[in-house]
Amino acid sequence: METVYDIQKILELMPHRYPFLLVDRIIELDLGKRIVGLKNVTINEPFFQGHFPGMPVMPGVLIVEAMAQAGGILYLASQPPGDAEYIFYFMAMDKVRFRKPVLPGDQLILEATLLKMRKNAIKMAGTATVDGKRVAEAELMASVGEKK
Repeated sequence: METVYDIQKILELMPHRYPFLLVDRIIELDLGKRIVGLKNVTINEPFFQGHFPGMPVMPGVLIVEAMAQAGGILYLASQPPGDAEYIFYFMAMDKVRFRKPVLPGDQLILEATLLKMRKNAIKMAGTATVDGKRVAEAELMASVGEKK
């Protein structure tokens, strides 16, 4: 898979840092429309210590967060260079479905498609897949504000 944005570029765009940055690479980007990102899920993730001991499963809420982060990268990458710096605040999740568990060793493919964009809010459709099989989906909304 070709890399459009590596982790260094993602760190330039996003305010998130370890352990809460949940996108490792961007592999497709259609500015203002669609993004595909990748998250390598490893046993070293801190949440696996307690979710669940002896049977590690990635928490669904973090899968949704990863989809939202991919959408945030899409929005930020689509802004004109030199524009104000923005930050996102999760507003809503609708039509959330979890289809299969995500386990250590999985490569989570995150897709976000922009549905609506207003001055200070965006709505996206997100999907997450592993080995071509859908593991989660959701409609996501975020408010957009300038960093202070």
